[in-house]
Amino acid sequence: MAGIVNYISESYSELRNHVTWTTWPEAQRLTIVVAVFSIIFSLAIWGVDTVFSSLIEQYFEWIKS
Repeated sequence: MAGIVNYISESYSELRNHVTWTTWPEAQRLTIVVAVFSIIFSLAIWGVDTVFSSLIEQYFEWIKS
């Protein structure tokens, strides 16, 4: 049990004294970058999915004929 308490205490000390935290404006800017990238990536995946779905549908229509 003492090992767990020691680990938590050292972890807290490390986070409090040795970690460099980003500024609030920097965190906001990076959040916006991540959100924009996520939206662009999801639109790209949607586009590829739509194209492949259409191609597979056409393929099955072609082999059905």
